Amino acid sequence: MTTQNTPDAAIVAMISLAAGIASNHPKMCACQLNRLRGFGVKEDMIETVIDIARHIREEAAEKIDAEFDEQIAAQNAQFAAMEATLQKVEAAA
Repeated sequence: MTTQNTPDAAIVAMISLAAGIASNHPKMCACQLNRLRGFGVKEDMIETVIDIARHIREEAAEKIDAEFDEQIAAQNAQFAAMEATLQKVEAAA
């Protein structure tokens, strides 16, 4: 990779900050914030990165929760069907 194709250190730090927030990485974010401020990145730009990362994190969490809820509903339906079958068998006996 040549120097011309290497991303600016501030851009790398912003990407790292966003990834840390989106992945709930507990310690990486403070380090990246310090680096960004040291590079002179404006606070409004940092806040934008934080807002976007939080939105991504929250959207991913909602999708995970929805999939989990679907799995629970499917299992509950299977359990209810098995119970109904068992009751029919017991009633016939």
